[in-house]
Amino acid sequence: MYESSLGPRGLLIYSLVLLALLALSGFHPLELDTWALEVAPVIISLPLLWFSWQRFPLTRLVYALIFVHALVLMLGGHYTYAKVPLGFWIQDFMGLARNPYDGIGHLAQGFVPALVARELLLRRTPLRTGRWLFVIVVCVCGAISALYELIEWGVAVAIGAGADAFLGTQGDPWDTQKDMALAFIGAIAAQGLLARWHDAQLARLPTPTKVRPAGV
Repeated sequence: MYESSLGPRGLLIYSLVLLALLALSGFHPLELDTWALEVAPVIISLPLLWFSWQRFPLTRLVYALIFVHALVLMLGGHYTYAKVPLGFWIQDFMGLARNPYDGIGHLAQGFVPALVARELLLRRTPLRTGRWLFVIVVCVCGAISALYELIEWGVAVAIGAGADAFLGTQGDPWDTQKDMALAFIGAIAAQGLLARWHDAQLARLPTPTKVRPAGV
């Protein structure tokens, strides 16, 4: 059962490392309220992954991507997205006008959910690999990104002036549109780069996934 998914030991190791890094990210963050908002998806997701593990274990690839996405969220939460040192390094190296770490976060917001949605659709619906699956996954990720932007708007209205660090717009009036565009790009890139690897892992699960030849 565990060849293509995580066994209980693997999931436990992932969880313990993630909890340790979560605690580290929460140690004297730049803005505590912003940290709590940014890492909320990690805090919500971890119990859900444990709750669903026995009935619906995900592939190793998807678990690994979720872990990486959690790291992106925790780093952004600790420093706030506009002040992440890695982002400043990229900004200086590429001569950008602003810290691009927020863009990395939104790219991941499309990249990682794309593989999660792809796995759920292939294993729980009649959909097969092919063009329609590709399009539907991109649309799902676009909807997730739009929902997140609405949540950001609601939080900004609720907390007022303190929302700047959470929104991470850095004065860009088109930040929301760019964030959603990056999520779309992430969803497309994830499927283009990882679909075959993902299909190979899905085929080794106890209930094989229906896979068509590439391009069908």
